[in-house]
Amino acid sequence: MKDIKRIVLTGGPCAGKTTALVRVIEHFSSLGYKVFTIPEVPTMFTQSGMDYLTKNRDFFYEGEKATLEIQLALEDKFMRMAETCEEPCVIVCDRGAMDISAYMKPEMWEEITHAVGTSTTELRDHRYDAVLHLVSAADGAEQFYTTSNNASRNEKADEEGLQIARMLDKKVIEAWTGHSHLRVINNHEDFDAKINRVLKEISNVLGLPQPIEEERKYLVEVTDEIPYAIESDITQTYLVAEPGCEVRLRRHGWNGKFVNVHTTKKRISDKEQLETERQVSNNLYQSLLQQADPYRLTIHKIRKSFIWKGQFFELDSFISPHPGMMILETKGITEGEDVRFPDFIRVIKDITGDSSYYNYNLALRG
Repeated sequence: MKDIKRIVLTGGPCAGKTTALVRVIEHFSSLGYKVFTIPEVPTMFTQSGMDYLTKNRDFFYEGEKATLEIQLALEDKFMRMAETCEEPCVIVCDRGAMDISAYMKPEMWEEITHAVGTSTTELRDHRYDAVLHLVSAADGAEQFYTTSNNASRNEKADEEGLQIARMLDKKVIEAWTGHSHLRVINNHEDFDAKINRVLKEISNVLGLPQPIEEERKYLVEVTDEIPYAIESDITQTYLVAEPGCEVRLRRHGWNGKFVNVHTTKKRISDKEQLETERQVSNNLYQSLLQQADPYRLTIHKIRKSFIWKGQFFELDSFISPHPGMMILETKGITEGEDVRFPDFIRVIKDITGDSSYYNYNLALRG
């Protein structure tokens, strides 16, 4: 059966999705891919008369239910079309099914998914190969925030509108939290850097070799509460692998839910590596644990993910090994760009590029 990747581009208001979609089509078409794009269904509905701010519950319910039904129908139809193509295909969705859940109470979302014959687990964990969340310009790039390119946008370019946009941005991330390939794309002073990160992440999903890049990492202390952080529990086991290849089995838990991900990183040259990820069932997870590398301990850590001034951070607090150690990692900070450290973080040491702090090496016994 043809391997067709389905990828969601999402984010808060004024995140750059429209521009990103244009570049995605241009870039991957030039590489020989047939690129299908699914339009943003809520915008279609708004332009057709739907009022998502209505106080009429029945109208809102029917509108949101129809939004989900049309979203899924469009994706399914384009998947069937892609299966008939001779060239490799990729389907890029301008928002996905879980975005809809961010705009209503959980009780209504459960009611709607049940009526449509699906569930949060099916839509979030199994329907899409990757979810790329572009951070709203309202968080860290306020000077670029505008409503002029989307007449249906309700979050205006004043302080109240910016606050609403930031809140929606975080609610959308929360809706997708748990997907095995959720990536948050920072704001940058140079917007092209944001778009290039999107192209890189999609290339990764398509199995195209990528340049080896070092994410910024720091040993830190936390001096105050972290606002709006998403907390998760991570258990990470390294498996026996061939030379030049790193194989990791990770169980990612949050709010009583768990996702298992098998990741393989293979260097194909001094400057490039190939990374593949796949979600695995609980039974396969337990079976794969039998292949654990006997020279490495299992890593257990608590992760707090958050956005600060448009930049995405992950703070790992190690439980074992190295209990008490905290490592702050940035995502997608370009070379020469300053890290906007939160005021509740105290940096002890810059460990970027220090291989002794790679998780693979921290897991070594003795």
